[in-house]
Amino acid sequence: MLPLSLANTGEEAVIQRISGKPEVRQHLADLGFVVGGKVAVITRLGENVIVNVKETRVAISAEMAQKIMV
Repeated sequence: MLPLSLANTGEEAVIQRISGKPEVRQHLADLGFVVGGKVAVITRLGENVIVNVKETRVAISAEMAQKIMV
C-alpha cells in the first residue's frame, strides 16, 4: 500500500484505506473516494493531484492525497 500522492500517473488503483479525522473521511467519501473504489492519477499540478474517480476529475491537495492509501 502507498499513498495516492505517490501513485504513478495514468495507472488505475483500488482504494484500500482512508485515514484522517471523521470529517475528512466524510468529505473524501462525498467526492467519491471510498474503500474498494477505483482511482487514477491524471496529473500533478504543483502540490495538487488531479485524479479520476467515479468517472469524474477531481483536484485534491497533496495533504488529502496522503490520506488515501491505494
